[in-house]
Amino acid sequence: MKKYLLTGLLVWLPLAVTVWVLSSVVGVLDGVFTSLLIGAKAVLPLSLHATLDAWRDTKGLSVVVMISALLITGAAVSNMAGQWLLDQSNRLFSNIPIVKSIYTSVKQVSDTLFSSSGQAFRQAVLVQYPRTGSYTIAFVTGKPSGEVAQAFDQEMLTVYVPTTPNPTSGFMLMVPKSDVVALRMSVDEALKYVISMGVVAPPMHASGATLPPATPPAAPSTQS
Repeated sequence: MKKYLLTGLLVWLPLAVTVWVLSSVVGVLDGVFTSLLIGAKAVLPLSLHATLDAWRDTKGLSVVVMISALLITGAAVSNMAGQWLLDQSNRLFSNIPIVKSIYTSVKQVSDTLFSSSGQAFRQAVLVQYPRTGSYTIAFVTGKPSGEVAQAFDQEMLTVYVPTTPNPTSGFMLMVPKSDVVALRMSVDEALKYVISMGVVAPPMHASGATLPPATPPAAPSTQS
């Protein structure tokens, strides 16, 4: 009986969690969309209120509107006129007190993570953490720069060490590049490995993978 219960749990748990996450996201989007419609009713003529109420009662319409808005915005800023408007809006938000610090920080992070030319989270690696000889999976986010880079006398990498089973929290570490062990697994495979607490092991990759084979650096010997 216990075996069947565990088997049934393994079958239904991923589906239940997926449905729960998607329902939560849609619920948040519907809430924001409803707030916008309520605000629109305050300024639009009464003849349009019935249409706005119908939109508000349509579940999931916010997802369609969000995807459409993202596509339209992406297409609009791809030309010179749209890029000019984007630059002007960035300049405007960058000059507003309080908003400036939040907007600029979020924009820098999003540009780093989602830029097609960026290297953040493009490679999974092994680093020694939390002590020498103990390894954990991390993701390369870049290299130290500015004053921080001048403090080191060797090449360093900035890595993000996620926690398990929730990888959205973790630690930022700066480690010597020579101590970083490159992995052939993809970022998605590494995330699955972290989220599953090591249960879902990534498949073995062929020796002809892009990343070179790496041997974990030997822990320093201790003399008694």
